[in-house]
Amino acid sequence: MAHHLVTSADIPEEGERLEAGRLKKIRTICLAVAVGGGLLSAPALFGLFGQGVQGSFSFSWLYGFFFFATLAMGGCFWTLLHNVSNSGWGVSVRRVMENVGFVFPWMFIPMLPLLLPEVQKFLFEWMPKHREAAEYAAQYGESAKYGLHHGPKTDHLLYVKYWYLNLDFWYVRMIAYFPLLGFTIYFLRKLSVDQDSDPNPGTSRLKRARWHSCWGVPVFAVVLTFLAIDVVKTLDYKWFSTMWGVYVFAGSALNAMAVIILITIALRRMGYLKNVVGPEHDHLMGKLVFAFTVFWAYISFDQYFLYWYANITEETRYFILRNTAGWNYVSIVLVFGHFVAPFLLLIRQDLKRRNGYMIVIACYLLFMHMIDLYHMIMPERGPSVTKVLHPDSPDSWSLWLNMSGVGDVVAFVTVGCFFVYILLRNLGSAALYPHRDPRILESANVHN
Repeated sequence: MAHHLVTSADIPEEGERLEAGRLKKIRTICLAVAVGGGLLSAPALFGLFGQGVQGSFSFSWLYGFFFFATLAMGGCFWTLLHNVSNSGWGVSVRRVMENVGFVFPWMFIPMLPLLLPEVQKFLFEWMPKHREAAEYAAQYGESAKYGLHHGPKTDHLLYVKYWYLNLDFWYVRMIAYFPLLGFTIYFLRKLSVDQDSDPNPGTSRLKRARWHSCWGVPVFAVVLTFLAIDVVKTLDYKWFSTMWGVYVFAGSALNAMAVIILITIALRRMGYLKNVVGPEHDHLMGKLVFAFTVFWAYISFDQYFLYWYANITEETRYFILRNTAGWNYVSIVLVFGHFVAPFLLLIRQDLKRRNGYMIVIACYLLFMHMIDLYHMIMPERGPSVTKVLHPDSPDSWSLWLNMSGVGDVVAFVTVGCFFVYILLRNLGSAALYPHRDPRILESANVHN
């Protein structure tokens, strides 16, 4: 529970809001870095520095975008789960969940470079094949679909996946994901924020939020699953996986909660939330991090073990590539670094209540999430880029590209500063917690 019994006298009538100037400098720096990084990235993405840089940086940009998109989607998940489960303890931190989730609709901006054909030709091998088939069909009077099957580069597997992997449908999906989940989180956050100024707050908005979150959960599940498929899994369109969506979800939920923990601790150290968030909330959020650490390991192991045991070429190709030329060491790091270490570090109850300790753990988990997504995306970079640059030398591909790490840092920092800027803007645009929620005292005095 909090440091003392919290009563209505401890809750400010107008709630707590960030002072206008407290984070202005940080927001300005983040915006400047995001804009500067974007201006530096644009020539690389458009190929002005050469095709080698363009191909390598296309993967860097995808990595930066997807990392921060998973955190935003995780914030949407925790908001939806809070409402659907009618959580009492989470009221004090619900606004933080909403603010993290409300970054997602803005992630449409860093997604835009992925819509460029010159970027797609390095990332998605199936897209140039579709465009070649369309040209072939235009020349010989056949449909694009028929051209895929009988064209100059026959690919029967891509032909039978045409109902899903076709350019028009891919563009529709990519553009639809953001308004779908974006509207969901916007609507739920608006219900929450409007309650702050309601002179007669009651339970009607809570019931509405719960009802609308019930349809929001399947929207979230569809958007996360198919966004992950469309921008990461289809880097290798020949790979089959029935567990990909839940694997990405596990990492998203885990690390979004790490972000929520960091924000709540930072706000309390700035003097906010002290009456409504205390050690009991730290313990509860720490338990959720512990639970999803185990869940991530369970899904990750299942995906590896079942596919490897079945030994089907279309399933094991993902793991074969990631056990080649040094990537196997990254796989081993994930086993011990993403599961064993945090499992042992979080198993004690008292440590979850220590803010300094949880800051380190949350940052560590985010670092391991970086490695996890790097392991998902970057092994595909060497083969894809070198195949585009040297199409007449199919045996010349390499798993590693020189100086590619520079682009990785630039893209990650650029998208990361954009993410932080929007997050800080969200935090400053409304009260830091729903002070007129009828259950705020229940949450402030929670005991577990």
